[in-house]
Amino acid sequence: MYNYTFLTDPSSDHIRQITSIYRLTGWWAEDIPDDPSHVRQIIAGSHCFIIVCEENKIIGMGRAISDRISDAYVQDLTVISSYRKMGIGTQILKRIVARLENDGIKWIALIAERNSRDFYTNNGFNIMPDSTPMLKILI
Repeated sequence: MYNYTFLTDPSSDHIRQITSIYRLTGWWAEDIPDDPSHVRQIIAGSHCFIIVCEENKIIGMGRAISDRISDAYVQDLTVISSYRKMGIGTQILKRIVARLENDGIKWIALIAERNSRDFYTNNGFNIMPDSTPMLKILI
């Protein structure tokens, strides 16, 4: 069975596996050197960061960022491709939303990317009318 854990103090092995997942998803380029402190800061700065393990292997993860008062954003939710379509992503999302709700957060948003819109709408999220995701990258 799978173990869902909200991570606050990652081990070196957690950091290595999380870095690998970020790279597998294409969110981090292969040519950027590993920086364990970067992963630690991501986890520490998140409202919550959840991992899903099969034995000691991380097979999925997700997180929420928030002001800890009213608003939150789900971010970086992914499951390793060979474990998709098994309900793991849905469980990650449900646990993040429950945690946010339990912490008093009532406004939860996200940007659905890579053809994931149906996943999120099937899990209770709605398209925000008159809204456009925007991005500015500072180099």
